Amino acid sequence: MKIYKSNSVEDTASAAGELAAELKPGDVIALVGDLGAGKTAFVKGIAKYFHSKNDVLSPTYTLVNEYGGDIPIYHFDVYRLANPALDECYWIDEYLFGNGITIIEWADNIKNILPEGTIRVEIKAYPEKGEDYREIKIC
Repeated sequence: MKIYKSNSVEDTASAAGELAAELKPGDVIALVGDLGAGKTAFVKGIAKYFHSKNDVLSPTYTLVNEYGGDIPIYHFDVYRLANPALDECYWIDEYLFGNGITIIEWADNIKNILPEGTIRVEIKAYPEKGEDYREIKIC
C-alpha cells in the first residue's frame, strides 16, 4: 500500500503518473472517493503518462470513454449502477480483459464483478487540512 498527500490537481495527477509507470495492458483500477474528491483528475494523470491526446472527462452520462495513447485507456463512471449481477454486466468483459487499462470511477458500485487483482485507489478529501488537500491510498 502506498499513500500520497495531495494539495492540488497537479499533485493528484503526479501520484497517478507514478502508478501509471507500473501499469500494463489488462490492469484494472477501481477508483473510490466522494463527489469532487479528484477521481477524474487521477484519470487525467494516467492518460497524460500514456500520451493520450484526448480530453479526459467523466463519462457520467456515457458510461465509458476511450482514450488513445501508448496504451488504450477505458474510463468508466458507474455511479448510476448499483450492485448489478454478473450476468447483467457481460458488456464490461471486453474492457476488463482487453488490451488496455480499465479505470472505473465509483467502483464500489460494481465491486462484485471486479476481477481479482484489481488495483484499488481511494481518494479522500480532508477540508480541515485545506480546501485542496487529499490523501490518495493505492492498494
